[in-house]
Amino acid sequence: MSIMGGGMRGGGAGLMRRMSGGDPELTDHRLSRGVLRRTLRFARPFRRLILFFLVLVIISSALVVAPPLLARSIIDDGVLAGNRTVVIELAAVVALLAVVQAVLGLVQRWCSARIGEGLIYDLRTQVFDHVLQMPIAFFTRTQTGKLVSRLNSDVIGAQQAFTSTLSTVLSNIISLVLVLGAMLVLSWQLTVAALIMVPIFFIPARMVGSRLAGLTRQQMQFNGDLAAGMTERFSVSGALLVKLFGRAGEEHDRFAQKAGAVRDVSVRIAMNGRVFMASLGLLSALAAALVYGVGGSLAISGVLTVGTLTAMTGLLAQLYGPLTSLTNVRIDVMNALVSFDRVFEVLDLAPGIADRPGAVPVGPDASVEFSGVGFRYPTAAEISLASLESVAALDARPESAVLTDISFRVEAGQTVALVGRSGAGKTTITHLIARLYDVQTGSVRVAGTDVRDLRLDSLHAAVGYVTQDAHMFHDTIRANLSYAKPDAGEAEMRAALAAARIGDLVDALPDGLETVVGERGYRLSGGERQRLAIARLLLKAPPIVVLDEATAHLDSESELAVQRALDAAMEGRTSIVIAHRLSTIRDADLILVVDDGRIVQRGRHLDLLAAGGLYAELYRTQFAESAL
Repeated sequence: MSIMGGGMRGGGAGLMRRMSGGDPELTDHRLSRGVLRRTLRFARPFRRLILFFLVLVIISSALVVAPPLLARSIIDDGVLAGNRTVVIELAAVVALLAVVQAVLGLVQRWCSARIGEGLIYDLRTQVFDHVLQMPIAFFTRTQTGKLVSRLNSDVIGAQQAFTSTLSTVLSNIISLVLVLGAMLVLSWQLTVAALIMVPIFFIPARMVGSRLAGLTRQQMQFNGDLAAGMTERFSVSGALLVKLFGRAGEEHDRFAQKAGAVRDVSVRIAMNGRVFMASLGLLSALAAALVYGVGGSLAISGVLTVGTLTAMTGLLAQLYGPLTSLTNVRIDVMNALVSFDRVFEVLDLAPGIADRPGAVPVGPDASVEFSGVGFRYPTAAEISLASLESVAALDARPESAVLTDISFRVEAGQTVALVGRSGAGKTTITHLIARLYDVQTGSVRVAGTDVRDLRLDSLHAAVGYVTQDAHMFHDTIRANLSYAKPDAGEAEMRAALAAARIGDLVDALPDGLETVVGERGYRLSGGERQRLAIARLLLKAPPIVVLDEATAHLDSESELAVQRALDAAMEGRTSIVIAHRLSTIRDADLILVVDDGRIVQRGRHLDLLAAGGLYAELYRTQFAESAL
């Protein structure tokens, strides 16, 4: 019985994992054409190692039948024959085989790890690099959690195709063929008796398998909801919202409800799994009893030897595990291929914005010019995947025009301000300068060249941004500054911090430049974060700067400090400024008033006030508000 239990343990545990279903997006996913060919091509760099790995799997599988056959000879030719030499020699062979199998197992595991981790590395780096090339519109639609899942669970699922799935299928097939062959050679009668039980093994697999698949889908959905809730509540802004509204009690109840659902479905999965394993154990015991009964009778009649009966029971232990495992080969293969296909989906997304053949670097002239620019945001079908969004299908309807016939020119060293109501299109205009989007009509020129004909790395180096919500990585001040210029020395960093009016603050911190700013820089105040962003801009030293309401939402003292830092950043540079407070752009060389995607007024501050219109209306409104 111990032999039978050991034989079923490995196959049963593996079967449990495969029967338990998976992500509904995997089970419902329809494979694209040619995914198998692409999968095999992707594994080409590892073909020699995979071949060596498969040879080891074949040898290990072939050795499965050796111990029962050796046990037969030890009993019949050694123990019952009274031949001590045979017993000792065959026992030594059994020990040697155990050592060989252990060594093979270690080498096989090394190969498996090298193949698997190599595939994970290649897939992850390719997906990561490709995603970074996607346009900003892709990130505005994609759910971050689902995108990260492609880099984690799907990549791991894909690599299992060449490690666990391939080796399991091959080893089970070889073991099954050799075990059946050995059993037929030893006793066809007992083999037939053992095979009578085989159909019964599929009954619990079918009954419990479908139930487990459904329960596991529920479990993964509940776990996803639980994780999504924790991610939102554990972020700085989420935790702040919970505290400010005093909703800790309601959050507890909501979390407890979701955690309770996970608990309940996990208990049901555990009990169904236990029923399945108990059923397999019972059937294994019945099969062993049948073999012992029939085989014992045959041994008493002299048809079989005692050694043959012992060998048959040992081989029987190696029969049912591969059989039950192979019943789910299709699930294994499909899950692996679906994982590859979901990774290929991301890799097949066209970046949309890329260097044209023959693209040139930005020239020395720091001018910016818009000529008849018309723009609409791309549709979801153009830049995204339904499986990366919380929708069933992508909306292919064209977006309405955001900008219409935008034309203006900023000479090198000039300052141009964009003003207008919220949603007028000001930020969109600035995004087109660094080619975060491509225009549909007209052109945007930097240094006299259409941005579509410029190298992206050169263009991004020439344009620097400071937004009203400057992002900081959860890292040190030094790391956030060096992101603009990796080879910057400490003296350069100190000079940039001083120019941004934040040097004294950094010097006063216990850890100085090594101070960790926290998630999104929340350990700093709004004004401090803005000045650090300006220091980062100064370190980059681009000839063109874009300031997108960089002083919005700041108190008067912080605004004054940030404005002085901005003056230092704009000095000698071409500047495009989106102004929230019109008093800050009185000295701009040109003010463009944007309304509903069009430039409705242009001129200098005093001229626009005298002309009336939207600019004068906005100015009077702000002046009246500030006087209150």
